[in-house]
Amino acid sequence: MAILVSGSLVYDQIMNFPDSFKNHIMPDQLHILNVCFMVDKLERSWGGTAGNIAYNMKLLTGEPLLVSVLGKDGRDYLEYFKSVGVKTDYILVDEKQNTAAAHITTDADDNQITAFFGGPLGLAKNKKLAEVVKEKYDLAIVSPTDKEVMMAHVKECHEMGIKTIFDPGQQMTAFSDVEMKQMISMSDFVIGNDYEIKLMENRTGWSEEEILKNTKFLITTLGEKGSVIKTADGEVVEVGVCPPLSIDDPTGAGDAYRAGFFVGYEKGMSLKVCGQIGAVAASYAIESYGTQEHKFTMAEFGERYEKTFKEKLEIK
Repeated sequence: MAILVSGSLVYDQIMNFPDSFKNHIMPDQLHILNVCFMVDKLERSWGGTAGNIAYNMKLLTGEPLLVSVLGKDGRDYLEYFKSVGVKTDYILVDEKQNTAAAHITTDADDNQITAFFGGPLGLAKNKKLAEVVKEKYDLAIVSPTDKEVMMAHVKECHEMGIKTIFDPGQQMTAFSDVEMKQMISMSDFVIGNDYEIKLMENRTGWSEEEILKNTKFLITTLGEKGSVIKTADGEVVEVGVCPPLSIDDPTGAGDAYRAGFFVGYEKGMSLKVCGQIGAVAASYAIESYGTQEHKFTMAEFGERYEKTFKEKLEIK
């Protein structure tokens, strides 16, 4: 069964700053902040939450149905997706604006500063999913994009009885406290990193236990410490990491984890195995500069999975 992936499509400008931001920012002078970081590497790459998730799903033999918007300069992104086998049938194109863009600078400590231009992404709220997507799906990931689009897609999927994953990510602060509670309550899964989940708790006033009274699964990614999956039934599943061969760029690792987890879930794997698939997918993403530059065959993926978790993996 296909998986609907709602989110952003973005041209990423990824830059590397070989020093630490903290060495160039004076905390007592933030009111007159004026800094320039001299980067030693710049790459333009395919990005956006939906694009990254869909790309990794396709590598893992999943069938993503990608719903997003490109701008007037987005034709090459469409051609690229076609070349890697990702369906483009449900991607809208706005001929008036440029495609969304992210300028991401990563320092030597893996801290990131990002400037983001949303461009035409908000136009997706003008189309009902039922009008756009003509294929069947029973699982939908609503990842960060324009807030109104996220709210519309979570609500529509909930009304259609589709299992829905709410992934607020960098849009966490865009939602009001009431809106955040609504999104959680209309979703089956809530996912975020440990900082995002803490922020969610602060915004809603709900503890993790209270969040799980309003959704079925809470997934918290912990970077180098792995991830934790908690269920409304009280189950707690701790998942380890898959050590990358190199650490080139952490951007996109979370999206790769999501792709791996939910391809596994859609194929009926246990929560533990789903998390482990996500961990292996994330390790590949970290090893490449850019969010969609890594590649692997399923045989290679299976070998790395078995080496890390001491068990065989079969994804059909």
